[in-house]
Amino acid sequence: MADPSTYRPKTSEIPTDPGVYRFRDEQGVVIYVGKAKNLRARLTNYFQDLANLHPRTQKMVTTAASVQWTVVRNEIEALTLEFTWIKEFNPRFNVMFKDDKSYPYLAVSMGERFPRVQVTREARKKDTRYFGPYTKVWAIRDTIELLIRVFPVRTCSAGVFRRAQAQGRPCLLGYIDKCSAPCVGRTSQAQHRALAQSMCDFLEGKASPILRQVESEMRQASAELDFETAAKKRDDLRALETVLERNTMVLNDGTDADIFALVSDELDAAVHVFHVRGGRIRGTRGWVVSRDDDASEAELMARLFEQIYSELPDVPEGRKRRIEQAQAVSVDDVIHTPTRAVPREILVSVMPTERGTIAEWLSEKRGAAVDIHVPKRGPKAQLLETVKENAKQALLLHKTRRSGDLAQRGQALDELAEYLDLPASPLRIECYDISHTQGQLQVGSMVVFEDGVPRKDAYRHFNIHGENGEGTPDDTSAMDEVLRRRFRRLLAEENGEDGEDEEGIAFESGPVDANGRPRRFSYRPDLVVVDGGLPQVNAARDALDSMGIDIPLIGLAKRLEEVWIPGEEFPLIFPRTSAALYMLQYLRDESHRFAIIAHRKRRAKNQQRSVLDGIAGVGPSRQKALLRHFGSVKKIRESTPEQIAEVNGIGPSLGSVIWQALNPDSPLSS
Repeated sequence: MADPSTYRPKTSEIPTDPGVYRFRDEQGVVIYVGKAKNLRARLTNYFQDLANLHPRTQKMVTTAASVQWTVVRNEIEALTLEFTWIKEFNPRFNVMFKDDKSYPYLAVSMGERFPRVQVTREARKKDTRYFGPYTKVWAIRDTIELLIRVFPVRTCSAGVFRRAQAQGRPCLLGYIDKCSAPCVGRTSQAQHRALAQSMCDFLEGKASPILRQVESEMRQASAELDFETAAKKRDDLRALETVLERNTMVLNDGTDADIFALVSDELDAAVHVFHVRGGRIRGTRGWVVSRDDDASEAELMARLFEQIYSELPDVPEGRKRRIEQAQAVSVDDVIHTPTRAVPREILVSVMPTERGTIAEWLSEKRGAAVDIHVPKRGPKAQLLETVKENAKQALLLHKTRRSGDLAQRGQALDELAEYLDLPASPLRIECYDISHTQGQLQVGSMVVFEDGVPRKDAYRHFNIHGENGEGTPDDTSAMDEVLRRRFRRLLAEENGEDGEDEEGIAFESGPVDANGRPRRFSYRPDLVVVDGGLPQVNAARDALDSMGIDIPLIGLAKRLEEVWIPGEEFPLIFPRTSAALYMLQYLRDESHRFAIIAHRKRRAKNQQRSVLDGIAGVGPSRQKALLRHFGSVKKIRESTPEQIAEVNGIGPSLGSVIWQALNPDSPLSS
């Protein structure tokens, strides 16, 4: 481990210009690349007291043995050079977004003598047009199957193409008119390239001119009584319309835009994008990244832009002029941006840092102005919410897959035992949380993880009563009640005692019931987790100690993911990338989710209460009978005690009680 002071450059030697810097280790390997508006101000931050640096930054500067920098003319050049070096050196300490899956593309190899349409997962070849990414391979194959009816571009591999040339006989697709068979000279090189270019134009969003042309050819053939050709053109038209229908119109103004949404928690972030061309969704893509360096959402969004748009080629000068000329042209004739290029508009859920610099850089790549903004209302804001929901689901899937990994689960449990000094891995963990609305209708949740995975049939919720039946004054006392009720049941079942809980529900002793099923609270957890910091943990420890329960207990504070241990003055900080921290966070989030669901159900039930609920002796069955007989509470109130008594199951005395309860201000009530 190197001492940063041994390779720290003199402050006066560091320029104040924009630039890019590289940290190298003892072997000369680049381990980190960064950019700065002011190199001196940025680099001096790395050489301050190590205690003030983020743990990941501490590790980087102590691993490095030297630092170098390159001065550039402006921030845009710094942005470009930074990512060029990141791609070249792949530094271990640079955070990179990773695709949450390998997405397939529809590719047209315009660089070949006879272009080919195919499915690929690598969108990197020069002179190849890419469309997508798509979520499913079968969706691309169906699209190709429809398109080659109208644009019979070859789909065969190079080997099959050469064999057909040598034999002088096309493949099956050539015989059924799904390939123009350039291999045997049925169409010239120029004609075949024109077909491929028409397909690309259609996929880029210039559909209206092509649809009008096919329809015109259909009508012309019909007028000439060439009904066979007219029927073929009709089928071609339907095929093209089917392709368009699958790409639903989401923005009626024909917008070309990339729509990004980012969601994050304390450890990970997920980003999803919809590529909209000509108002239709032409592709989607997602990324997941670990938040190892505490970067904000705005910084993460800026890094994502640098990464994905640096991979795209600059627009040729000829196309730049065409784009500029198309700015004021109608939607049908506008030159739409391919999905593998920078669009005119970029919509984001979080504005990236250095927005002006990024917009200027993207404008240079596109050859025309690029607008980055957060939509506030209208169809674009609604579409952004849809993209955001996809990002949320991607983040949830990432966490679920991580928790479902057997090796990760075993590692997480072993790390918990090591970090918390437990005698063995905690095979059963229970986590508790409290949910309420401004202190009202408090509900506690208990979720259970066994062997590192949720045991949902063991989840329980508790309605908090308090001393007067209306709840407790704060979350600490609510947690105290929940833990006492849960572990009082545990002790009763372990000691073979029968009784009833605070809600009046009878329970029997023993680990299993008469049918051999385990009791709800028979199993003693190996670890108890509460959502909160030191006050909540100490209160929970007091509750368990008062009942003689000796079970390890910790608290997880959400702001910094600190692990609190009862009686300790300072929290325990787990490594940001540890499997144990991921499991605790997943456990805490699951208990929070379950508490919110239970609270919402209780709140909805409370809002649906009837005045009949407060009448002694009138339960759900009698309420239904009364409402079935009279139709509404208003008609019950307007009836007489004798009429109420006629309802089945009511009788004269209860009928009088109901009438008096519904008419308290009547002189007859007294």
